[in-house]
Amino acid sequence: MRAVRYHDHGGADVLRVDEIDRPDPADDEVVIEVAAAGINPVDTYFREGAYEPFTLPMIPGVDAAGEVVAAGADAADAGFAAGDAVVTTGLSKDHYGGCAEYVAVPTDRAAVLPDGVDPVAAGGAGVAAVTAWRALIDHGDLEPAQTALIHGGSGGVGHAAVQIAAATGARVVTTAAPEYHDRLESLGADAALDYARDDLRDAVATASGGDGPDVILDHRLDDYLQFDADVAAQDARIVGIGENDPEIGFSNDGVARGKELTYQFMSMFNTPTLARPLERVAHLLGEGDLTIEVARTYDLDEVADAHRDVMADSFLGKLVVTL
Repeated sequence: MRAVRYHDHGGADVLRVDEIDRPDPADDEVVIEVAAAGINPVDTYFREGAYEPFTLPMIPGVDAAGEVVAAGADAADAGFAAGDAVVTTGLSKDHYGGCAEYVAVPTDRAAVLPDGVDPVAAGGAGVAAVTAWRALIDHGDLEPAQTALIHGGSGGVGHAAVQIAAATGARVVTTAAPEYHDRLESLGADAALDYARDDLRDAVATASGGDGPDVILDHRLDDYLQFDADVAAQDARIVGIGENDPEIGFSNDGVARGKELTYQFMSMFNTPTLARPLERVAHLLGEGDLTIEVARTYDLDEVADAHRDVMADSFLGKLVVTL
C-alpha cells in the first residue's frame, strides 16, 4: 500500500510517499481502508519532533475515516464488523497514522458512523470535534440556557465547538474574522464578533446577555487568559486547549478569585477512552447537528503542502487528505 512517512524529524520536506505492506489487525484492532484523513497542527508538531514519537519511520495523521476491511478477534465484541464505516482519532502519537491507504486502529479510539455520513467530512472530525466535546461537555459542564464563548470560531476546533454548544441549547458567542461571521451564524452562533474590535469586552458582555459567558473555550491562553477572567460570569469555567507562547499569566488574578472561576487545561490525548466522545460525535454527524467544513482537500502526494497550509493559511474548518 501507499503511505506517507517521515524517516527523520524536520520540516514538511521530510514527508514522502512509500510503498509498504498493508497492516494486519491485532486482536483489539480493525483495519480500515482510508477514505480521508484530517490534517491538524499537532501533526506538524509530531513531525518536527516536539513530542517523542512511537517509532520512526512514522506515518502521520491523527484523524481518519473509512471502511473496515479486516477485524481482530476481539473487535466484534467492541461492536465492529467488516463493512462498517468508522471514524477514528488519536493516531500517530503512539500508533501509525491515517495518511495511508490502510490503517490498523485500536477499537478504543474508533466509532461506527451512521449511514449517510460523508466520509471526507468525518475524516476531519476527530481532533476538532472530540476536543470541542471534551472541553465544553466533559470539562465545561455546559448546560442549556447557559452562554458559551468560543474563541476562534472559524478554526477546526472552534467551528465544531460552535455547533456542539448550539446542540446543547446554549447561547453561543464566538470570535472570528468578519469574513466568517455569516457562516458561523448559520452553524449555530448567536453572535459572531470580530476579535480585533477595540470594544470586544463590552461586545461579549452584551452578546452574553449582560452576565458574561458561563463557559469559555480558549485556544490562545497567552492572549486571552486575563480577558477570559474579565468577561466571565460568576463561577464560570474556562477551558484552555492551547497557546502560541507557553508563558501565560494574569495581570490581575484577583478578578478570577473574586468570581471563583474554574480553569481546566486539557489535551485530547489525555482522554481516558476516545471511543466515548467519538460515539457522541458520530451521532451528531448522523443527526445533522454537526457539520465538518472541509476547506480544502489534498491527495497523498500533497500531504507536505497540507502540513504547510495548516500552519500558514486562514480558512474555516479543516484540511483533509482524500484517498
